[in-house]
Amino acid sequence: MERTTDVLIIGSGLAGLFTALNIDSKFNVLIIAKERIQNSNSMLAQGGIAAELNNDPILHVSHYDDTLKAGSYLNDKIAVKFLVDNALVAIEKLVELGVLFDKDEKGNYLLTREGGHSHKRILHSGGDASGYNTTKSLTDILNERPNIQVIENTIALNLILGKNKECIGAYVLEDDSIFYPIYAKSTVIATGGIGSVYGSTTNDLSATGDGIGMAKRINAEIKDMEFVQFHPTALYKEDTKERRRFLITEALRGEGATLVNIEEERFMHKYEPERMELAPRDVVSQAIYREMYDTWTDHVYLDTRHMDTKFLEKRFPTVFKKVFESGYIMGLDLIPVAPCEHFMCGGIKTDLLGETSVPNLYAVGEAACTGVHGANRLASNSLLECVVFGLSASKNMNETLNKITLSKVAKIEPCATYNYNYKPIRKKIGDYMDEHVGIVRNKEGLELTESVLLQIYDNLSKSPNLTRQYFETLNIVTTALCITQAALKREVSIGCHLRIK
Repeated sequence: MERTTDVLIIGSGLAGLFTALNIDSKFNVLIIAKERIQNSNSMLAQGGIAAELNNDPILHVSHYDDTLKAGSYLNDKIAVKFLVDNALVAIEKLVELGVLFDKDEKGNYLLTREGGHSHKRILHSGGDASGYNTTKSLTDILNERPNIQVIENTIALNLILGKNKECIGAYVLEDDSIFYPIYAKSTVIATGGIGSVYGSTTNDLSATGDGIGMAKRINAEIKDMEFVQFHPTALYKEDTKERRRFLITEALRGEGATLVNIEEERFMHKYEPERMELAPRDVVSQAIYREMYDTWTDHVYLDTRHMDTKFLEKRFPTVFKKVFESGYIMGLDLIPVAPCEHFMCGGIKTDLLGETSVPNLYAVGEAACTGVHGANRLASNSLLECVVFGLSASKNMNETLNKITLSKVAKIEPCATYNYNYKPIRKKIGDYMDEHVGIVRNKEGLELTESVLLQIYDNLSKSPNLTRQYFETLNIVTTALCITQAALKREVSIGCHLRIK
């Protein structure tokens, strides 16, 4: 069995869907989703999309400057300018596709402010359900596009290279049982984040670094992997066994919430007196870490007691409900929070067109490293990155697909299948990454983690297994190694990479 298509898109989050919907209808597009199409990090995004909906050069420069400042000026400046200047067109495309953003009674977009932004420029949908509403709007119109086919419960195992080392598709496993190649003129990695590399994460647990793992195995260029962003305010639950932590949107601090320590004292003035709680995420996460260390505790509090409960319930319905279910009422109670793995700023290196170092292979969304984030992502630039570079990639494919000849290779026989349990290995990886490759890092811990990961990688490589669990675990350890080795090489602290020695 085999399938052929013009464009193969691996992943069904916002980046993959938006790319697919902007491919010319004369080309066939095949999207594979590892689980159901609704399972993606995009669905979990609360804050919104950062964008200047104007052509005002002063406001564009402001967004550009805020992005560079948050990224410690390690950003690709050309990519940042491209992101900011193409935001309006990308947002207009989303609206054209049916995405509804929140407006006031006069029909003006409601905008909010988040950490690192100099003023309000964050669009949101459904209050704090921006990712869900945006992504769902796109999935709802897939049936209207006969050129687009979606296959669920299908994981890409390895990318296929042609005679000239170009990507010609991927080997996949459908329903944990059917192994076959999908040949494509162009292949797009849109697999999302790396959350399951760590012991706890705000990500959907299906985020196992698959795109980075596959790209690494064909020697695609990988960049900036040491820059893993930790969200400052994940809901803290004592003695929980849940690996996925509930994220409390930064927009809440944008509306006036503050941070206090276990003694109920505000502390951000000690670390960032000018921007306080609205400093970039790396600054706030590291400040919380230091405060927890100094007060001998494992959490701090988000304080909304000075805010109106009814306003909070209307503005943040998703967060309000989840916090209430956990035993707290926003506006009345202190909400316990702690930093948690959230976003990979690095990834598969791409240019402005989404092209990787491997011909005919693209990467969009969190799996890609466009260069816009530098050493730390500015809040709500992630969804914007998905649509701006997804649109750019689709435009490029529309112009080049007719020039590419579909290629195939001799069929590869699948390896054997064994019912092995990889959970202990995954837990071991997560434990080491949490302890030694988290917010604070040192050489001794990084070298120890590297040696453990190399041994796990070696053992897995010697025993291939045709199961989703095997390839996910292989991708997890591959991604973990990329992060750890990059963190070892960068001896100076910058952005969300904090080396204490």
